[in-house]
Amino acid sequence: MSRELVVALSGGIGGAKLALGLSRIVQPENLLVVANVGDDFEHLGLRISPDADTLMYTLAGLDNTKLGWGRRDETWSFMETLASIGGEDWFRLGDRDLAVHIERTRRLQGGETLSAIAADFCHRLGVGPRVLPATDDRLRTRLRTDEGWLDFQDYFVRLQCRPAVRELHFEGAETARPHPDLLAALRDERLRAVVICPSNPFISVEPILAVAGMRQALSACAAPVVAVSPIIGGRAVKGPTAKMMRELGMTPSAAAVAERYRDLIDGYVMDMEDAEEAARVRPKATLAQTLMTSLAEREELARVVLAAADAHAYTKGGRDIVA
Repeated sequence: MSRELVVALSGGIGGAKLALGLSRIVQPENLLVVANVGDDFEHLGLRISPDADTLMYTLAGLDNTKLGWGRRDETWSFMETLASIGGEDWFRLGDRDLAVHIERTRRLQGGETLSAIAADFCHRLGVGPRVLPATDDRLRTRLRTDEGWLDFQDYFVRLQCRPAVRELHFEGAETARPHPDLLAALRDERLRAVVICPSNPFISVEPILAVAGMRQALSACAAPVVAVSPIIGGRAVKGPTAKMMRELGMTPSAAAVAERYRDLIDGYVMDMEDAEEAARVRPKATLAQTLMTSLAEREELARVVLAAADAHAYTKGGRDIVA
């Protein structure tokens, strides 16, 4: 049987770059991109889903490459007016982006699921691969910091990641259920690979892994699980990954991220700049250029990741499986 299905676990910006690369080499019907929902929150009476929307905009070719988030060709009349009348303006919502949040909120209140709404939005925006929230249930990332417990967006946006992080908690994870289509994909005989994109392990990937039953489902799937390091030369490409690692008592390194995933992964891709670390990484690492500054580099990294998965396809779980 031909193995063509790829499941990618992703946060926002960094993960979306690799998801776009994968979308260039995997047929749309064979790519399932699983979005973190730990960043989701309610703001100004609206349900905001930052990571799922970043993936949607990126795959639709509508992402704002200058800001790194939101939609391109955005206007800001809403925010300007809100600020002028004393409203909360610390979380910026562009006019085009605002329409997505309003419609999502309306449909959620009407009884539709988050995943059904995401699928319809993607269809209407011309996105081929499926973008699937990890769960339709409520799950929220909270952080214990030197300033006390904070909701994720308060930490990440309002306070610009300044407080030191001491602990993370994924509220609702114990009762949240993985989306049935995700579980079905992990059991599918056509599954070629599960890719953990180069997103922040703590606040983008681990909220997905925290959903009840997710780790067990990943461990049980027959296809190789390959992670890509978000750390290059001891630094995060973007965001607070390295800062959080230091605050949580870890050395910021590609090897430390591999160790964090060690119980789940069969392969690991890290940047060539970190070649000296590769010898102490388990499982054996594949070296590549993981800094994706162009579409060609996104596509090339996607090829390397799938090749790394294929290299482990015959030994996953001690079982021979046909690639």
